[in-house]
Amino acid sequence: MNKHLALIVDDEPDICELLELTLNRMDINTLSAGDLKSAYKILNENDISICLTDMRLPDGNGIELVKKIQTQSNHIPVAMISAHGNMDTAIEALKAGAFDFVSKPLELAELRNLVNSAIKLAQKSQEEAVPSKTEAKKGSQKTTATINEQEQSSLLGNSPAMQQTKKLISKLAKSQAPVYISGESGTGKELAANQIHNMSSRSEYPFIPVNCGAIPSELMESEFFGHTKGSFTGANKDKQGLFQAANGGTLFLDEVADLPLSMQVKLLRAIQEKAVRPVGAQKEEKINIRIISATHKNLKQLVADGDFRQDLYYRINVIELPMPPLNERADDIRLLTDFFLDQLSSDDSHFQLSSEAIDALQSYSFPGNVRELENILERAVTLCDESIIYADDLSLQEPITQQVDVDEASSNIKSIISPSQGEQQIKQALEKTHWNRKAAAELLGITYRQLRYRLKKMGLD
Repeated sequence: MNKHLALIVDDEPDICELLELTLNRMDINTLSAGDLKSAYKILNENDISICLTDMRLPDGNGIELVKKIQTQSNHIPVAMISAHGNMDTAIEALKAGAFDFVSKPLELAELRNLVNSAIKLAQKSQEEAVPSKTEAKKGSQKTTATINEQEQSSLLGNSPAMQQTKKLISKLAKSQAPVYISGESGTGKELAANQIHNMSSRSEYPFIPVNCGAIPSELMESEFFGHTKGSFTGANKDKQGLFQAANGGTLFLDEVADLPLSMQVKLLRAIQEKAVRPVGAQKEEKINIRIISATHKNLKQLVADGDFRQDLYYRINVIELPMPPLNERADDIRLLTDFFLDQLSSDDSHFQLSSEAIDALQSYSFPGNVRELENILERAVTLCDESIIYADDLSLQEPITQQVDVDEASSNIKSIISPSQGEQQIKQALEKTHWNRKAAAELLGITYRQLRYRLKKMGLD
């Protein structure tokens, strides 16, 4: 196997020498350039695996090199070497497409972690571009179980909105930049975060999701950073925190907007210093993780209102991934529906939608997005008596614009009754039919299955 070749771009001979020695000890060959012109020449004449470049160069800026490589050889990870404390410049480089950054003075352990991750990413990119015969053979032998596992961990959809989202996810997977996933509840933010992780150089390490709103504020520091034995009442042994559990991998902070301000300060420090200190410990522990965060709330507005720290906002929101709501990707509803029904089916029964049910779903607004679609189908499968699911079985709850009277419903005008409006009407219909449910359903102009579902929700079943 050929050795990897790294390009080092820096006009300081001492830095070049240090990087060369470090990479050579990692069994990586190096070529050095003192300016952009020399770097471009080396790139054109050699098969480079990774690139380490300084920000300030005699004939330009390291970000120019990042952009050049992005357009010509985007499989080459580029790491930026920035002056210590110059985080704004580092973030600018990440937005331009840099893989990661390392601060001066260089810490060799951090540098080795970065280079190892970059090499893994370069190998992944090359394998994806030119799959080997062995891999092609493996691919043809994939079991149904393996394919199903991949589907469950992937975002389904071929609509223009989802194609754009998948394209951005693929790009984000080639970076170490912190990602902020925005979007309404139920749009698949955790699924997107998991996919970024699985496609990245960190895929062999843990993906740790945490709901920030579900942790009591008094336990938050211990949960995130761990604690030592005896550090507080009930701390009977040393405990690893979420940051340590995710070491080498990805920490997904869901509903990050729910973090109290006191915890936001500690999180900001952990991100900046790439280190955490367990509760009760005397020294910090270095960590190597990628942060992906998400919330359905308007984080920018929370910053403006003083409920979320601006400096933390800019650290976690280096690159934003907006998740499209389901009502903007109606073309994907059929694909999603087939997937969920396949999951809900068994050897004895396989469910499918009638054409009217499909039309009803495609015209529904889905305020709860993909999660609501899954719940609707699960409910329909539970309540329907046949393998065909009809529009009435879906019990779609669109806003009611007109009240329904029991006597009007008896004229065979079908309507969907909201829980708030319908309870009294359902009771009246049952009394009128002497609690004959099928007759009451006909009187109300709804199906027997719909009535049975309503009665169950009202506690009258």
